[in-house]
This record gives sequence, C-alpha cells and structure tokens, in this order.
Amino acid sequence: MRILLKRIVSLFMILPLIFVTASADGEYQRMNIVTEYASPDLMSDIKDEEEVLTASDGSLQLNAKSAILIEMNSGKVLFEKDSGVKMPPASITKIMTLLLVMEAIEAGKFDYNTEVTCSEHAASMGGSQIWLEVGEKMTVDELLRASAIGSANDATCALGELVSGSEEGFVALMNERAKSLSMINTVFKNCSGLDADGHITTARDIATMSRELLKHKDITKYTTVWMDSLRDGKTELVNTNKLVRFYDGATGLKTGTTSGAGCCLSASATRDGLSLIAVVLGCDSSNNRFQDAKKLLNYGFSNYGNATIKISQDELPDLPVTKGTKATVTLTCEESISFLVTKGKEGDVQKSFDIPETLEAPIKAGETIGTVTFILDEKTLGQLPVVTSNEVQKMTYSKGFLRGVLALFIK
Repeated sequence: MRILLKRIVSLFMILPLIFVTASADGEYQRMNIVTEYASPDLMSDIKDEEEVLTASDGSLQLNAKSAILIEMNSGKVLFEKDSGVKMPPASITKIMTLLLVMEAIEAGKFDYNTEVTCSEHAASMGGSQIWLEVGEKMTVDELLRASAIGSANDATCALGELVSGSEEGFVALMNERAKSLSMINTVFKNCSGLDADGHITTARDIATMSRELLKHKDITKYTTVWMDSLRDGKTELVNTNKLVRFYDGATGLKTGTTSGAGCCLSASATRDGLSLIAVVLGCDSSNNRFQDAKKLLNYGFSNYGNATIKISQDELPDLPVTKGTKATVTLTCEESISFLVTKGKEGDVQKSFDIPETLEAPIKAGETIGTVTFILDEKTLGQLPVVTSNEVQKMTYSKGFLRGVLALFIK
C-alpha cells in the first residue's frame, strides 16, 4: 500500500513537476515544509529585466532579506545586503553535502559507480525526494543527480551515510568543514536543509562554500543539467534552479525552499572568463529569488570584467651570470594571470618587471630572483615571481682549470 501511494504521488510530481498531489501536500503542510517542486512557476521563463541599477543612488533593490555577490576566483565581494545575518538556508545546505562527496571521490574513498543501499533512515526523509525504498540500490552518480538536480533529501542523506556511516556523523563532518572554511556563522543540524532549530548560516558563508564546491569541475556536470531521469526513465528530474535553463552562462548552483527559510538560491554563472556567485536568502516567492539572483549577476557582468594578462618568454631574456660555470641563466614566470577589473579597463593593466641586471653564481633552479607587478590606475593588482629555469654552479679553480684544459683539445 505504501509503495502504491508513493508511486501515485511520484506520478503527480513528475508530470509535469508543477503540482503536488493533495495527499502529499497535506503531508508537507503537517511537516511545515514547502518542497522545491511546489512552485507553480517551475517550468515558466524568468521575466527579463533590462534595468540592472534601479535606485537613484545606483544601489540594487532586492526582495531578498540577505544577499551577496562575489567574484569566484578572488572571492572579492561586489555587492552585499545584510550578508552576515544568520538565517536558515533550506536545501542550499546541500552545497556542503555535495562538497564533501566530491572531496571523498577525489580522495579515492569511492567513485561515481559505487553502489549505495538506501537505509531506513534515508528512505524516511520528507520534503523533496525521489522516493527511495529501503534496500534500493543506486550509484553515487545517480544519487548526485537526484541531489543536485532534483534536490532529493533521501538521496542526499544516502550520500551522507556513505561518506560517514550515519547522518549524525556526516553532519559533524559538515560542521568541521565549515569551520575549516572560516564559515563562523554556520551550524548544520542535518544534511538536507529541512528546517531545524539552530540550523543556520549566512549569505556570506554560503558564497564561501559555493566557491569551494565550484573548484571541483565535475560538479557542473550535475548542476547545469535542466532535465534528467532515473530508474530507466521512470523517475523524471527537473532542475529546481530555473537559471540553468533561462540564464546565459549559468553553471548552477542550488535552490532552497522551506517555510522557515523562504525561497533561497545560490546562483553561479560564467561569461567571458568572469565567474560570479550570487546568493539570495529569505525571498517571499520563487520568482523573486530568481529575479534577485539575475539582478545581482547582471550587475556583476555589466560592471566588471576579467583581465587576463600574458607574459611571453621574450619579456624574460636570459640574465648574465658572474663567477659561474655558465655565462647566462634562463628565467621563467607563469604564462598568464587574471584580475577582476572595472568593465572597459581590461586592456589597461600595465606590467612592471623588477629583475636585476646580473646574477652571481651559485644559482639554484627555481630560485626567485625578481617579480612582475601588475598595475591599473596606479594601483597594484598583484605580482608574479620570476624564477630561474636552470642551475648555474659557482666557478672554482679546479673547474676553471679543467675547462681550460678541455679548451685546448676541443675546438
């Protein structure tokens, strides 16, 4: 009977994933939970707004109670609104879950094809789910798809149990990782994001863990998917993040919706080499969270650019060496570096080389002997070290004598 009821409810959820059945809706209301799929506008487009700056003073007008916009590579904050206020994050919590799973995969603890058996606890999760049955087996890849695309709480719990043996152990690991990332205002009570006393974080901390997750390139194979399926097509998945379908350059990342948290979103996007992360918390509707995230991302892409500066080998000539077994030493430097700059200033970054005219042996390979400084509008953006490519030994009497003898016979 329970299996039949699940299948009936699942059918109504996936066709077309806009409505929730009356029986399920009543269950969610009793649990005081609004699921990700409960939004009636899940499949609709997001109204495009041309205006990015809407206030007379140039500030952004947002529906969100808390928000932040950062540039991914540097972590620089481009905009924030009460970003340090502690709030429940709903399913955005899953960003930390996904991060720990990706780290476990990269550490070799398991792989994408590892089979996971659903426990009774994982099967009991409420809210958004793929209706896992106790004892049902799915691969890590399938559970990642269910978690990242469909925001499935049961799949997320199963992954947490795989990493740490239990949800309790996994939550402890989540809090340890949060501490290591200096997410000082974050406390996790579960791995899914269901409302719980003391389960809180901030927009700034969410941006931090979002940035860390996006360092794992494979994650976007999941977070950029709009529609997918499991169980040989019997279970449909539609990404709860509408930006993946409707926003150019979107790379993720995770929505969140509960009665306590409201509508939340950590959105990421990349355009012309510039990667941004926008976090909005506490919006009063699903559409407003997407509008706010779009507004933040549009603001970032409209006002900032990514300046990639290249250093050619021609700019690093061989350096004369005194008292050495070789007359010169070859220099090297990283081939390029990128900086966040004001839009239109990408081509104005200047390079300044600080390299000595000569070096005295002995010289080690990889020895830093100078710097390249990058300057924009008389302000230093950053530096790269200039290092030696090869070793040059100090010339000694014996080495000089041997060289002189060899020169008599070798012409």
